[in-house]
This record gives sequence, C-alpha cells and structure tokens, in this order.
Amino acid sequence: MFESSSDSPASVKVVTEAIKEYVDRLGPIWIEGEISELNERSGVMAFIRLRDPSADMSLSVMCHKSVIAAAQPLPANARVVLYAKPTWYTKNGSLTFSAREIRQVGVGELLARLEALKSLLAAEGLFDSDRKIELPLLPKKVGLICGRNTDAEKDVVENAKRRWPSVIFEIREVTVQGAAAVTEVSAALRELEADADVDVIIITRGGGSFEDLLPFSDEGLVRLAASCLTPIVSAIGHEKDSPLLDLVADFRASTPTDAAKHVVPDINEEIEMISGLRDRARRKILNLIDLETTRLSNFRDRPVMRDPHLLITSRAEIIGALRERSLRSFGGHLKLAKEELIQIKARVRALSPQATLDRGYSVVQLTTGEIARDANALKVGDLLRLRLAKGESHATVTAQSVKE
Repeated sequence: MFESSSDSPASVKVVTEAIKEYVDRLGPIWIEGEISELNERSGVMAFIRLRDPSADMSLSVMCHKSVIAAAQPLPANARVVLYAKPTWYTKNGSLTFSAREIRQVGVGELLARLEALKSLLAAEGLFDSDRKIELPLLPKKVGLICGRNTDAEKDVVENAKRRWPSVIFEIREVTVQGAAAVTEVSAALRELEADADVDVIIITRGGGSFEDLLPFSDEGLVRLAASCLTPIVSAIGHEKDSPLLDLVADFRASTPTDAAKHVVPDINEEIEMISGLRDRARRKILNLIDLETTRLSNFRDRPVMRDPHLLITSRAEIIGALRERSLRSFGGHLKLAKEELIQIKARVRALSPQATLDRGYSVVQLTTGEIARDANALKVGDLLRLRLAKGESHATVTAQSVKE
C-alpha cells in the first residue's frame, strides 16, 4: 500500500496500476444474475450486462463468443451463473469480468432454490396465519401495484368500481417482469406503505411462465411484504400459480378480479343487507310494542285497576277472617283450659283436709302445733287447739285416757 498526502499526491496512473495489481491478485468466482443486455459485436468477443434481480445493480462481463455458444440458447432475461475473473482496465478506469464459463440456471434448480427459501421463511414464521392482518370492510383508499396499461389493472379497477363506485385507487404502474421488476415493485410497495390513507395494497399481474413470475418469489420482496403493517392482497397469475408472495400476503386472490371482490364490498349486497336489517329492526320494534300494549291491556283489565280499593278490601276480608279464626281458636283453648282447671280444682278439693273437716271431723293440735295422734300421750291439763270445719276452738284435757 503506497502512501500519499496533499503535498505528495499519487498520480492517476499510480492509482489505476495499484488497483490493477490488487484486482489481478483476485481469483475467478462464480456469479449469478440475469442477462439484461447481450451484445455480440463483430469479432470474437461478446459483451454482457449482468444484473442482480433483487437490486438495481449490474456488472460488465465480456467473454469469447464460444462461451456464449456453449450456453445457448440464452433467452431474454435469462438467469445464469458464470465463472469469471475480474479485470481492471487502467486506460479507462473500468472493472470488467472475463467469463470463462456460462451456465443457464434450469427450472429444476430454480424450483429447488425456491423450496429451500420457502422452508427457510416458513421456519421463521413469515407464513403463519396469526401474522395475517384482516382486510378492512371499506377502505378509504386502495393501493394498486400493477403493470403498465395491463388487463390486470383494468380487471381490478373496473370490478372494484362496479362493486363500489366511489372507491379510490392509488395506482403504481411498474415493471412486473424481468430484471427491474423486483426493484420497482419494492419501491412502489414502500411508497404505498408510507401513505397513511392507503388501507389495503393489491399487488397484481396477469399470468405468465414460471420464469416471468420469479420476481414475486424474490426473498427481498417477500420479506418487505411481511414487514408491512398495511394488509396486502396478492393476485399474481392464476389459480395454479403460487409465488412466495402469495404465502406471505394477508390474503391470496386467485385472479385480479377475485382481488377486487375481496377488497371492497358489493354496494347492492350491502344495500340489500341494510334493508333486511332495517326490516328486522322494524319487526322487532313492532313486536315489542304489541307485547307491551298487550301487557298494559292486561294490567288495565285486572280487577284492582277497575276498583283500586279492592286490594284493601280483599286484604281486610282476609285479615277479618284470620281474626275470627284466631278468636275462635283462642276461645276454644280458654274453654278447654277452664274445664281442665275445674276438674283439677275438684280433685284438689277432694284431697284437701278441709273436705274431711266439712264432714264433721276436727284436727286436734298441741300448743306446739303438732297434731295429737295418741290419746295416751296426753296429760291432764294439756291445752289443745281444735280445728273445725269453720274456725278453731280450745280445750283442756280433764281426764287421763283409759287404755282398752
């Protein structure tokens, strides 16, 4: 590495020769891309412009015509891999790759790569249903990415306006096939995603060959679509076509016409539905009114409504009846208790000492209050108290009791 400064700058020759020396040390490498330009000039050399389908970048490649002939046929926008060595031309300061071998990438190999990419993206969860965003019922503005003046654009716009005449479109016409497709579609998608008024984005194109639809399976475009917050509808090709964009989109339409049907509602169906809902609401309200009217009529026909005092009088009758029952019941209980009391009184009276006295007997008590039971225990001069049926009397023992 040579040294330089503002006081001692390197000349153009020194710089270009240094670059050439560095590039010459690089070995040949395998490069993949699309042929965007092929110029077989007079002579033995051919010149190719090799483009990256995922980015706006290209390389200049030259090779011997025999290398081109060995790879024939090479259709327009053919995807190839080539083995080339970089060469730096000091005279004009340009970098060119000298191709030694060119191989066209076959459909089988492309399918294998797409399957590998599909498995990778699926493992990352980009195709999961829980990542899908529901389409709005009636979008304020519909973003449309389509080819320039294509039938797909007409199908989407005309069918959408037929279903909802006031629908507004924000259209981005881009290249949908070839080397520039990925770059232009991605740029249009970023632009519509940044527009706050766009509620849904449709990406569409008509049918085509497998190679024509390859841009819509590009990893960069698929990851960009997965990162968008605006719902995306994919309408690429026909029912049998299935680019990877279909798997990551929030809704996959089988055709452009199908996309229009799912993005905006049918105004006639909506009017019919609203009319049906209005009729149902009217019937529901009328049924409620009839029900409440019947209830009011039933309330009005009740006896209490005809005679408001009926509620009081009916309750008074019930209370009076209960009072009569309670009085009868209480009187019955008193009568039974009275009879039972009389019986108990008679039994008590029959067992009372008073009854014995009433029959002519008396009770003799000593002055101590003890009852005299044995005449032999009495002594002459002892004072006695005689309890008769009516009142009491006193006596004195005048003679000793004679034992039998």
